[in-house]
Amino acid sequence: MTNHQRSASNAGHTFKGFFRHVKYEHLVSGVSGGVSATLVLHPLDVIKVRLQAHDGTNADPHKSYNGLRHAFKSILNESGWKGLYQGAVPNIWGAGLAWGLYFFGFNILKDYIKGDTRTTLSAKEHLTVGMLTGIGTLTLTNPIWVAKTRLIVQSESSNLAVKSTKYNGMLDTLSKTWKQEGIKGLYKGYLPGLFGVSHGALQFMAYEELKKLRSSYFGTPVDQKLSSVEYVVMAALSKIFASGTTYPYQVVRTRLQDQYNIGRYNGAVDVIKKTWRLEGPLGFYKGLFPNLLRVTPACCITFVVYENVLRLLQGENKEK
Repeated sequence: MTNHQRSASNAGHTFKGFFRHVKYEHLVSGVSGGVSATLVLHPLDVIKVRLQAHDGTNADPHKSYNGLRHAFKSILNESGWKGLYQGAVPNIWGAGLAWGLYFFGFNILKDYIKGDTRTTLSAKEHLTVGMLTGIGTLTLTNPIWVAKTRLIVQSESSNLAVKSTKYNGMLDTLSKTWKQEGIKGLYKGYLPGLFGVSHGALQFMAYEELKKLRSSYFGTPVDQKLSSVEYVVMAALSKIFASGTTYPYQVVRTRLQDQYNIGRYNGAVDVIKKTWRLEGPLGFYKGLFPNLLRVTPACCITFVVYENVLRLLQGENKEK
């Protein structure tokens, strides 16, 4: 066999070896978890985005809210319950796809690196796998997040009577953004989003490390099915850790994606400078409280649904 033939043979084995780790169960389970959490907790996401978008200046076209309760009442008075579900469609699409693709890609890479001789990865390897998966997921879903942000910040308030495009649903938003701003418009906020990839990586690393600690303490297999309460505790702790560490990038991304800010900021660095100058360090944590109120239970719902749907699908496959 020539060197060329051996190389081709090795490449074929590597290709087949990689794809034997591709399991649709993780994709379906991740989508199920992401959609379930979004349906329940979208109103808190609306409030968080509205709070993030307001930069505290007199020139800001957004309505100013005095905290979570005031924002909830104001949106309800302006638009009714419908207002609390603005941007729900792209959020459901985005969350479903993002969680599905993330779980899908994360487990493919994790199983591929583990191979047949190891039971788990190190914290550094989990972090690396999370970063790679996050970059791929963000690249595919960023246009959906732009549409979600623009639909959420739309308001019937007179404070927003400024020259701006009116959007009617996710597809209309994507279409108008493409026509008016091109591919650049659909990828606004992508750069701070890349920094935010560390959020998912830190969360999944913490989640996997907590499972390893639990396994080591009780002397049980790492992949053993746990109770829903245990999944909730691990998911909540990993989410709080990741959110507290990486939250500022979300504020920067929201302000870049917001259609009312076109021309106000010249990229992510400009947002950071102006936010620091006008609002100080606390400006980077606007909306953190409603965000934690939303993402912590959202994460718990997502992971509990994911783990249980995954076990159900894996159980069915074993029976077959």
